Amino acid sequence: MSANDAESDAFSEEELGKAYDTRILMRLWPYVRPFRRQVAMTLLLFLPLFALELTPAWIVKAGIDYVAEVNGLELLEARDDPETSLSMFSAEVEEALAVLLEPPVGWPVAEWLALLYVLTTLSLGVLQYVYQVLMASTGQYAMRELRDHVFRHIQTLHMSYFDVIPVGRLVTRATNDVENVAEMFAQGLVALITDVIKMVGYAVVLFALSSLLAGWAFAIVPILAVAAFFFRLKVREAFREVRVRIARINTYIQESVTGMKVVQLFSREDRNMAEFDAMNADHRNAWNKSIRYDSLLFATVEVATGITMAVIIGVGTGIAEVGIMYVFIDYMQRFFMPLRDLSAKYSVMQSAMAGAERIFQVLDTEPAVADRVDAAPASDPEKRGLVEFDHVWFSYQDTDGVDEDEVDWILRDVSFTVDVGRKVAFVGATGAGKTTVIKLLTRLYDVDRGAVRVDGIDVRDLPQQDLRRRVATVLQDVFLFSGSVARNIALGRDDVSQEEIEEAARSVEADPFIRRLPEGYGTEVFERGANFSTGQRQILSFARALAHDAHILVLDEATSAIDTETEAAIQRGIHVLMEGKTAIAIAHRLSTIRDVDTIHVLKDGRLMESGPHDALLARGGHYARLHELQSENQGASESGSAPSARPA
Repeated sequence: MSANDAESDAFSEEELGKAYDTRILMRLWPYVRPFRRQVAMTLLLFLPLFALELTPAWIVKAGIDYVAEVNGLELLEARDDPETSLSMFSAEVEEALAVLLEPPVGWPVAEWLALLYVLTTLSLGVLQYVYQVLMASTGQYAMRELRDHVFRHIQTLHMSYFDVIPVGRLVTRATNDVENVAEMFAQGLVALITDVIKMVGYAVVLFALSSLLAGWAFAIVPILAVAAFFFRLKVREAFREVRVRIARINTYIQESVTGMKVVQLFSREDRNMAEFDAMNADHRNAWNKSIRYDSLLFATVEVATGITMAVIIGVGTGIAEVGIMYVFIDYMQRFFMPLRDLSAKYSVMQSAMAGAERIFQVLDTEPAVADRVDAAPASDPEKRGLVEFDHVWFSYQDTDGVDEDEVDWILRDVSFTVDVGRKVAFVGATGAGKTTVIKLLTRLYDVDRGAVRVDGIDVRDLPQQDLRRRVATVLQDVFLFSGSVARNIALGRDDVSQEEIEEAARSVEADPFIRRLPEGYGTEVFERGANFSTGQRQILSFARALAHDAHILVLDEATSAIDTETEAAIQRGIHVLMEGKTAIAIAHRLSTIRDVDTIHVLKDGRLMESGPHDALLARGGHYARLHELQSENQGASESGSAPSARPA
């Protein structure tokens, strides 16, 4: 899937697939296959369950026949008429049913039938419990595999994919959509199939009892079939509207909560509330439409059930036994029962198929940055820290089939070398391409032309895990995970000991403030590191990079949010720990990079100047102008006045 496809997928919440899609079910089967024994057991349980559901009506029929016989009532029957009672049942079947309902010697018939009814009900309840648990747990086990697969695949996707896909949508893929598919196994697909089989079973039994009475009883079914078809079309549209509106609500809430600081600072609460209220009202209206169709279907089925009961009484009187008429009434009620739940099952299937479609859209997205089959193993080659950019061209847009003059190049023919153990810095205006250099070095993106090499090997020929173990990165926007401080420094790596964690923290002078925390290194980090200041989060990211023990250290605006005193303490630790490592720094504050070996100046994606700080100042080029402007701004800030205008 291309970036454009990914972008269109971002809005696919509004699309709905079929309620039943064989292609999607075939793709889901590999996740269910390991649990095929449970599936087979579920199917085997269906037969005794159906038999037990048929039994209560026959017990009641036997009771009615017994009461009628005891009271000397004359039953209207026509057993010799091939169109009436038991006409299609063999004598053996009729005799077997009579034997099963015959009480043992000494047992009163009424008590025996009551006991049979209780035992049947208890057995049915136990089997229903086992059946439901087995069916639902099988779905959950299978969907656990699917959810693992989705999450594992998301972690392999390229950064450009995350540039266009909202985070909330990806979370929905791995959670709600997978859960909807699991719900299909518990309440959707299997229930629909078993309901159809039951309905056929009830029809077969009733036609076997009396084809004439069954013909009259099922006369209304074709009308219901037309109503169900009409309902399917209408509820599909209603369900689509509900899903579109809830997707908009979710997106709006996510944006509002994420940007709550801006909302409150700019007093947008009332406007946000008005916009949300309008969305909420649209969602309510969509649901009301769905509810009306659902209620209409339910009412239609109820009316059809009532008419059918009236037909059974009207037609059956005079041609069928009272017990047989009761069986007809009971089975026809059970026949119509699945139709009452059609709306819920259809919604489950619709949601599951749409969710599965979107899940497979994610899984079908091929990582644009992937390890080559013949990539060097992690043990090869020697890790030293040499970095080379060889005539690198790069653009964030897809350049395939695009005229070169129309491409928005971020880097243009950039070449440089960072020797082992040397320290270099990149400076330039915003958008010059500084951070892109780091993204290409760590292979978050692949170059369009040229090559990036680490220790003489093209980064595309190195396994990504091996490459990123060679490079430790400190980003400007520090992200802390939930968990302890120690876990955030080690990032969960088992090969980083507690002593190494504490040594890294001491080196960047993070140890004192960590020791002052309630539980020291075991203190839990709140979501997004909310219980730490911006400076503290960045210091922790320094400790994390140092504990990584990489041969290449990258600092992307790493000291931009740290005050001067804290920065001085960090610089002391960094200078010691950079010994023997290749260091690459990106900074807007030129005062932090004066002592690096080489400064590279980027402008509009091109490498304009390179050299030490003093040499670049003496040259009077781009770096000198940047330094002069920054010095003026800093002086004006310290004096509390704006910089004076310079003559043209």
